[in-house]
Order: sequence, then structure tokens, then C-alpha cells
Amino acid sequence: MEDVLDSHDSLGLAGLVKARKVSPPELLEAAIARAERLNPALNFMAQKHYDHGRKAVAAGLPQGPFHGVPWLLKDLNTYIAGEVTEGGSRLYKGYRATITSELVKRIERAGFAIFGKTTTPEFGLTGTTESVLMGATRNPWNRDRIAGGSSGGAAVAVAAGVIPAAHATDGGGSIRIPASCCGLFGLKPSRGRVPMGPTRTEGWGGMSVHHAVTRTVRDSAAILDVTQGIEPGSRYAAPTPERPFLDEVGRNPGKLRVALMLTPFSGAPVDPEVLAATHATARLLEGLGHRVEEAAPRIDFASVAASSFALMASSVAADCTDRAKALGITLGPDVVERTTLDFIATGKAFTGMDYVRGNNAYQAAAVAIAQFMEQYDVILSPTVTTPPPPLGRVGLDTGRSMADWGAEVGAFAAFTGIFNGTGQPSMSLPLAMSADGLPIGIMVTGRYGEEGLLFRLAGQVEAAAPWSARRPRLG
Repeated sequence: MEDVLDSHDSLGLAGLVKARKVSPPELLEAAIARAERLNPALNFMAQKHYDHGRKAVAAGLPQGPFHGVPWLLKDLNTYIAGEVTEGGSRLYKGYRATITSELVKRIERAGFAIFGKTTTPEFGLTGTTESVLMGATRNPWNRDRIAGGSSGGAAVAVAAGVIPAAHATDGGGSIRIPASCCGLFGLKPSRGRVPMGPTRTEGWGGMSVHHAVTRTVRDSAAILDVTQGIEPGSRYAAPTPERPFLDEVGRNPGKLRVALMLTPFSGAPVDPEVLAATHATARLLEGLGHRVEEAAPRIDFASVAASSFALMASSVAADCTDRAKALGITLGPDVVERTTLDFIATGKAFTGMDYVRGNNAYQAAAVAIAQFMEQYDVILSPTVTTPPPPLGRVGLDTGRSMADWGAEVGAFAAFTGIFNGTGQPSMSLPLAMSADGLPIGIMVTGRYGEEGLLFRLAGQVEAAAPWSARRPRLG
């Protein structure tokens, strides 16, 4: 039964269930069996909600488009009432939610069977999935390399074939980075597209969003169809799509104007193999009839980088100090990691004016990029600057200074974060492999609210340069 997980995406599995060729209990048990077999070596499971999944299947799953398909949530700010969510932190060890997230309700109404949560670094703060609480999540292509972060556990579960798609979040690249590292498709939706409540409807000042990592473009589109839409109390909502996103996959995107951006705003160096893969993608797009030219927006990167840090650090400091107060404990290295402590100290020092200035800087960048994209339909760039680096370099508990940690993780994830601040949809396409067999993702970013165009282009690229047969050898 496990073989069916390799040969079908989520829509394909739902089709088998509908045709009565496989049952929801069989699919769930196959996914659980594979997770149990692979997790000891790869370490992607944070919480095992097997009983929750089995009870949901036994009670009768809703007859949605994903009826009977197994699903994993990321173990960060996504809740099932009564179940544990720890956010990769000892500060929340054993925390049981009292509410169920609106996103979870939509996922369950679509027919998914949730059976666990995947690993994340502490509070999703870095581009690798390593934590003191859970240990290191390992890349199935090379177990000494990072799986990316902060949705690394989700990406490993999908790349290893446990399930064909999994929930992920992205506050600075956390969908696209692990998609690149693990050879998957990963789309970050527009701000306000997918619900984040009910306890709060935005994260990190609006930088964070929810969606998924998937093997296929059509799964990503169909999952967004069942999760998107305004939620009560939200400060904003993405524009209503013209048609279902699934209907966009396979539609002709037309002749697009593509801006080829080869150097990140920070000026960080880009690995030659990554550059070569990006140039190859540009040639592929030209062969598909699109017009590609090297160009990039101009923004005040120093202000934007400082803004991102102010928004993140202030949010982390507020959440952690409130949690510590509720527990009656003092924050220290026994409950949070060393770089997280630096985030907290820095966040406490920021003022309200710093936060406002940070928000203003991101608004200015959003306007500058939107004006640039009046001349271009999409921006083509690398997703990250190198193939997946070794474990131990960009974790939060390495003992390095915050400046040294920030310089290294910033140089690696140099392309992704700006589009969290501007709120634009952005996707990583699994189009290349390094000489030593590591995935290289290529990023395409669209205008705010235009996920439909990205799905049209992604479907065209997937048909022209298929990646579904490229899988890691798990031994």
C-alpha cells in the first residue's frame, strides 16, 4: 500500500478513494507506517497525532476534494484543540491548544486526515530546521545537509514520500527555502490570502503567511482553493481570484515580461551552480515564448533589512516574555536558544517608533517594487544563494554572535525575505540539481494578488521540464 504514496499526488490519492480503489484508513496507515520507518533517520515528525487522524477517519471525513488524503501540519502557530503544539521550543514544551485554527478547520472540511505535526526551528526563526528541543531535521538527498527552514520537517516528509503535500508557513522564505533544499514546489501566497487566526490574523507584522510544500503544481493550486479566503477579524484580504487556482494550471500564461534578477539586494555572492541553473531557467522561459531581460528593482535595502529585524525581534520578545510571565519563569538558555535570547533582548530595546519606521520602510519597498513590476510580469531569481549547506551552520544554538549568525543566514537566504515584507506571491520551482546531487530551486515572484499567473507559468514549466520522477534514494 505504501507504493501508492509514491505514484500519486494528493489529488491523485483522492481520486483513488473516490473510485474505491483504496480507502481512507488504508492511506492513513500507509502514511503512518512510512513516517515511522523514515523518521528515526530524518527526524521530521514533531508531534504524532495518530489517534486524532484515526478517529477522524473512523467518524467519516468530509466529502471534500481531498477526502481521505493524509496530511501533516507544521508545529508552529497552527492549532488543534486539545493537541500539543510546541513551536520547536522548550518554552512551549507540552503546550496543549485550547482552540482550533481556522486554517485547520478548512483543511479538515476539504477531507484531509491530519495525523501529526512536522518539525521547525524555534519559532521559525532560521533557514534550517534544527532545535535543542527536537534535534536536527536531515535532508533526504544528503543527511549531512540542512533541509531548509523553517518548514524543513514538512519538506522532508514530502520529499521522502510520506505524503505528497504538507502544510508550511513562510515569514522570510520558510516555504521556498525548504522547497529549494528538498527539490519540491513551494508557493508563498499573497498576504491575506490564507487565514492565520483566530487568536491573531497576522504574524511578524504581516510578513508571515501559510500554505504548503508539494510535489506537483496542481496540488498547490487545489490546496490554496480550499484554504484561501478572508477570515473574521482579518485586517486585510487578498483580491478574490478570477477563477479557481486549479483551473489556472494548464492555462496559457501568455507571453510574459520576465525580469532576471541575479544579484540579491544585499549583494551577497551567489554560487556558480545556482547562477548557472538560473540562467538555464531563463533560457527555458525564452524557449516557451517569454521575454527575459536582466533587471531588478531599486530599494533601500539597509532600511528594509533593519525593518525586518525590528518586526521579528519585537514580535519574538513580546511572545516569549508573555509566555514566561504566564509560567512564572525567567527566560534563559535552559528554555530558549542562544540566538533566540539575543532576539528577545534586542526586541525589548526597540521602541514603538522603531516598529513604525520598520513598517514604513517595508511599505516604501512595496511601492518601489510594485512600480517596477508595471514593466514586468514576474521576477526570476535564485531561491537561495547556494545548494543546501551542512548542518550546524545556521542554527539558533551554535554559540555564535547574533551578528555572525545573521550574516551567514542572511547571505544564504538573500532573495526570499523582501517579498514577505511586500506581501507578494512567490514560488520556488525544483528545476536543477548540483553536481553532487543536491536540489537547486529557482524563484519566480509575481504581483500582489496574482497567484493565478504564477500557477499558469508553473504549470507550463512543469510540463516542459518535469521534475516528479526526481526523488532521493532513501536506502
